[in-house]
Amino acid sequence: MSSTDEPTDTLGGLPLGLRADLRRLAEIPNLLVALDFDGTLAPEVDDPEQARALPAARDAVLKLIDVPGTRVALVSGRAVDSLVRVAQLPDSVLLAGSHGVEIRLDHAGDTIALNEEEEAQREALSVILHGVAQNFDNVWIERKPAGFALHTRLASEEDSRIAHLEALAHTKDEISGLTVREGKNVLEFSVRTATKGEAVEHLRRYTKADAVFYAGDDVTDEDAFRALGPVDLGVKSGPGVTAADFRVEGPSEIARVLRMLAEYRSNQEAVDS
Repeated sequence: MSSTDEPTDTLGGLPLGLRADLRRLAEIPNLLVALDFDGTLAPEVDDPEQARALPAARDAVLKLIDVPGTRVALVSGRAVDSLVRVAQLPDSVLLAGSHGVEIRLDHAGDTIALNEEEEAQREALSVILHGVAQNFDNVWIERKPAGFALHTRLASEEDSRIAHLEALAHTKDEISGLTVREGKNVLEFSVRTATKGEAVEHLRRYTKADAVFYAGDDVTDEDAFRALGPVDLGVKSGPGVTAADFRVEGPSEIARVLRMLAEYRSNQEAVDS
């Protein structure tokens, strides 16, 4: 595996060594391409429901879908319903939403069902978080299948800090066993535990993949990067400490990486045939 600190290829703006690893993946018989959405395929926006993949990223994903021996999956903190709306991709794309709590595979009916205790915890969580949010301007709550997310992107830095502290303190005092994840201007609470790493492993087994390519940008994507093995490849979108093999600047560069991977695999398929 390569270092995220490698110098940049001046011709392509991508890390040196990344092209070689993409060519290596082109020879993998069965490849799983698993991708985060926000900050990876799509730029971050103030209203999550307005997020859309960059046209170049979407085109690259569609090309990968058509390459034999390649399965594409989205692995997101979003609920699956939201992911379907914003991604606008064919049903053949596998989906892992809510950090892997929800999984949509090739057949309908992969849904989450909370037990009575979890439902009670979720209701208590709703009361606490809505109580916190109402005390601040531009702080709002997003409903998720197994919990809620407290969004502070549009709030002032001070209100965001205090809202996070209050939400953490009140939930810790009143509800045990919650899974809490901190992302970019968002604090997520879930009554059921799952990680993107577990989602990637589930998808790897389901697709019988010989290797996995994973791209993501957020703290929660680090679980997925850490789940990768020696033959896999991880690419980080944007800044931050990471366990990924390579780093690129953002969604535009991720789109170029995906297009390159699609081209290499298509060319390899032509050679093999």
